[in-house]
Amino acid sequence: MESFLKDHHRGGESVLDLSPRVTCGGGVGDLYCEDRASEDQLVTPWTISVASGYSLLRDPHHNKGLAFTEKERDAHYLRGLLPPAVLSQELQEKRILQNIRQYDLPLHKYIALMELAERNERLFYKLLIDNVEELLPIVYTPTVGEACQKYGSIFHRPQGLYISLKEKGKILEVLRNWPERGIQVIVVTDGERILGLGDLGCQGMGIPVGKLALYTALGGIRPSACLPITIDVGTNNQNLLNDEFYIGLKHKRATGKEYYDLLDEFMTAVKQNYGEKILIQFEDFANHNAFELLAKYGTTHLVFNDDIQGTASVVLAGLVASLKLLDCSLADHTFLFLGAGEAGTGIAELIALEISKRTEIPLEEARKKIWLVDSKGLIVHSRKESLQHFKKPWAHHHPHCANLLDAVKAIKPTALIGTSGVGKTFTKEVVKTMAALNQKPLIMALSNPTSQAECTAEEAYTWTEGRGIFASGSPFDPVEYNGKTHVPGQANNAYIFPGFGLGLVMSGAIRVHDDMLLAASEALAGQVTPEHYDKGMTYPPFTNIRKISAHIAANVAAKAYDLGLATRLPRPADLVKFAESCMFTPNYRNFR
Repeated sequence: MESFLKDHHRGGESVLDLSPRVTCGGGVGDLYCEDRASEDQLVTPWTISVASGYSLLRDPHHNKGLAFTEKERDAHYLRGLLPPAVLSQELQEKRILQNIRQYDLPLHKYIALMELAERNERLFYKLLIDNVEELLPIVYTPTVGEACQKYGSIFHRPQGLYISLKEKGKILEVLRNWPERGIQVIVVTDGERILGLGDLGCQGMGIPVGKLALYTALGGIRPSACLPITIDVGTNNQNLLNDEFYIGLKHKRATGKEYYDLLDEFMTAVKQNYGEKILIQFEDFANHNAFELLAKYGTTHLVFNDDIQGTASVVLAGLVASLKLLDCSLADHTFLFLGAGEAGTGIAELIALEISKRTEIPLEEARKKIWLVDSKGLIVHSRKESLQHFKKPWAHHHPHCANLLDAVKAIKPTALIGTSGVGKTFTKEVVKTMAALNQKPLIMALSNPTSQAECTAEEAYTWTEGRGIFASGSPFDPVEYNGKTHVPGQANNAYIFPGFGLGLVMSGAIRVHDDMLLAASEALAGQVTPEHYDKGMTYPPFTNIRKISAHIAANVAAKAYDLGLATRLPRPADLVKFAESCMFTPNYRNFR
């Protein structure tokens, strides 16, 4: 078949050689112009030729199930392959949602949703977009963590590319095995630090799959432009190595030169295959590799680390929004972090950058308002020689404190931020001390999944006697205290990375700059309304996430143009409207 297509050219190039084209909507053009067509225009579901509609029903990109019209059933050989009823997409959505709600366990709901995505892509995304607050915790944290732990057991068919040490020297060839050519966003993990669950090896694939589902549902990036990748260099998880059903390489992790050579081949192959403007999002790499990879490739590729940069941006947005509740400036705060890994130091650095920008003080001076506690206690100057490089900027002059409670008493922070990955570490005594020091203590328990949160919403509001301002990484239900309902904020990266990625793609950005992260934070904070503040909220509800993503994308794109990093010219006059026009919509198309 391939040789046949190569021999039969269309205007000088074959179907297999057609290069991706950027459309007016910012996406990569497909062969039959489906994405450029309005919803009432007809599109062709076949890319080459078919002998039976049976194949169409097994193509998730075009399958509509019982929504195929009478005319389409005749035209595409579907007669007899479907029951006679014709249902609307809305009725299909209602039925699927009803079925999913019958499952008691979140993991069963996750499996049902992934099976839907594998058979009817547009229905999956319509369901997710229309019911985002209900389904986000299923396709993303916290349920995706459990799904990764059991990924070997629930694995049915590949949802992305697996690149292992076996493919060394052949990575470009492996990338070309993926059927889609016009990739715009890659999310890649090596599975070493999945959420707060540790090394899950090859089973970490659930994270790139989940993240890219949100790139489409929340940020409007076309599904066919997204590629999940897991790089398998082994695992140090002995339980997985002993598991006969484990789907990855059964040996200890490769490190050092062997590891970095494989990553270097991967990064080179990605740029060679997809070009300069492909966004590569690093996800759940261990600290020692995450910082190294971001530093190494940040100047040569369009790369983004959600754990370092995305988390920092969403937390900064919550802090900026909280200033109206606290009636103070960011520079008035004293911040204390529990956790000094990639999330903690990434957030701290972005806060320092924002303080420096707002007050025009040197960055080194702004850092002095921020303190970090790691497993050995408060990070101070006397420990500097033994610290990892990314912790050294936070080693201030102060007597050492052995634990978090002593640090709270000594530093007297106004904001306590948890990125430790260890649950129940914001103890009653710690939170009560924060409440004694501050009229409105700001407490952010950011570790995922829910079981790893430093404290619960109920604990935070109860121990601060309802005075605290609380946000978490995973969702918590509203809490009633003394007759008042408190709505906890969720500092969920899903607020930031879909819109951030859309802004990079639609502007044709070639590099990520820290100012773009600040722009994303400011855009998100700007979406919190007086009505939200009345409920104690520091983040807007997820029901408006597509609108929020459009504003974030516009701010990020504007900054890309200002910095001279955007390649899409001329610059659109209204970037918010342009962002909205770029977004994929999952409504069914009519077929010829």
